[in-house]
Amino acid sequence: MEKREIGTSLTKGLSEAKGGSFSRRSVLTLVCTLGAAAPFGMFGAARAVTASGTGSLSYIPGFICRAAANSEELRGPPRQLKLAWNANAACTVAAAVAKERGIFAKHNLDVDFVNFGGTTDQLLEAIATGKADAGLGLALRWLKPLEQGFDVRITAGVHGGCIRLLGSKAANIDSLESLRGKAIAISDQASPAKNFFSIYLAKKGIDPAQEVEWRQYPANLLALAVDKGEVQALAEIDPLPYLWLKEGKLNEIATNLTGEFADRTCCVLAIRGSLTRSEMPVAAALTRSILEAADRVASDPADAAAIYSGYGGRGSVEDLATMYRSHTHHRHPVGAELKKQLLLYTDELRAVNVIKRSTDPAKFADRIYLDVLS
Repeated sequence: MEKREIGTSLTKGLSEAKGGSFSRRSVLTLVCTLGAAAPFGMFGAARAVTASGTGSLSYIPGFICRAAANSEELRGPPRQLKLAWNANAACTVAAAVAKERGIFAKHNLDVDFVNFGGTTDQLLEAIATGKADAGLGLALRWLKPLEQGFDVRITAGVHGGCIRLLGSKAANIDSLESLRGKAIAISDQASPAKNFFSIYLAKKGIDPAQEVEWRQYPANLLALAVDKGEVQALAEIDPLPYLWLKEGKLNEIATNLTGEFADRTCCVLAIRGSLTRSEMPVAAALTRSILEAADRVASDPADAAAIYSGYGGRGSVEDLATMYRSHTHHRHPVGAELKKQLLLYTDELRAVNVIKRSTDPAKFADRIYLDVLS
């Protein structure tokens, strides 16, 4: 095949590698500058020149700039970012670990936390409008408000396993079937616990709208409502249900890792859309930091528990460490796997009338997720 040359007018200003050849980074910079308007022959030329230099380059038209951006470390002073989270939620511990154990700093990020106590709609709007650059939260709380079209992209699943359904031992609630005609306590009507177990009940042939009753209480009073007999079960996110389970009055009926959901994520990282478009390397660095921290939670749950306790987390360090071992912080989908999981959740939420029936799950998943690591 004839090797095509790049004209000197196009290469002016590019730094040269040793020996007179162009560096891989310089060629990639050129290609990204040319963008989508460049003829495909030019991409072929860049590919040929890069192949003769230091290392190979995957040739994927339309993704070459992303690959180039994500393969490089952030340079210059640490990039300052604001990350929205709920400091009391056990599922967001990866953010605290990343900050306290220097993982953000390792990726040249200076991350400040915004402890957000408003509604999910307000949180997503804050990210979309730049009041925060990214956020951590539960997919089953975020998917419904994301239907509104917020400019926010989910880049990674962080872990699974923090949503639990507990039944009263005194009322003999020890299975899904025993919940027919009973009441379940929840902390709000749009909670991820209600959304998940509505899906789970429906898959098991129990109508979540007609055959159970959902009663709302303040989160810290859910177990008391069961104890008083006002409800027969509760559904909530950790750490509270894990700690209540230890008291011995409740049965664990299911979690969001039960059965076919064993590999699903629940907590996700979402990044401001404008940031992913203008500073893809920053989005990639933030995503890598959170996933590296999640792996650290999995490998050293006692350290993660100690860090979470320092941010006001409830429970002893020993109990929290055991709780983290029951989660799947080692399993965090990105790319095609993440998109598939978001599609499945969307389809399931349509089936229980949370997501609109008119929403196309495949198109919706494609709009709200972004692969920043490949």
